Amino acid sequence: MIVVVMGVVGAGKTTIGRLLAERLVWDFADADDFHPLSNVEKIRHGIALSDEDRKPWLEALRQAITGWIAEGRNVVLACSALKRSYRQQLQVGQVRFVYLKGNADLIAERLRARQGHFADAQILASQLADLEEPEAAIAVDIGATPDDIVAQIRKQLGLA
Repeated sequence: MIVVVMGVVGAGKTTIGRLLAERLVWDFADADDFHPLSNVEKIRHGIALSDEDRKPWLEALRQAITGWIAEGRNVVLACSALKRSYRQQLQVGQVRFVYLKGNADLIAERLRARQGHFADAQILASQLADLEEPEAAIAVDIGATPDDIVAQIRKQLGLA
């Protein structure tokens, strides 16, 4: 199974994704690692990515998911997956989406405190504008502790 932990920048995708993978003894991957350098540079300079910018990134992710499924691997993937069309491209085989949902003030506060990531609070507004909340995903409130969030996800996935 592939579990995509999704949400806007600063929602906790990497933190929750890593912890979920650790608890399930699954592999973890971060979609940020699949961006071409040109995308990373745009984000680093506070420039929002267009759908055109995201095409090679989404294709690389789709290929990775297809490969993981073919290999029989269980993987937690941290990925923004903001738009319905992006999620449709990633919906290959047994893929489940977990939406980390939170209010903009909490997320902005987290971004201000974060160091060493190429995305920052400048990108948050554009991601919130792009976000199409998923209907067919497990939604969890990011106000809880990481341990509680992971426990909720595992329960709702039937992997507790």
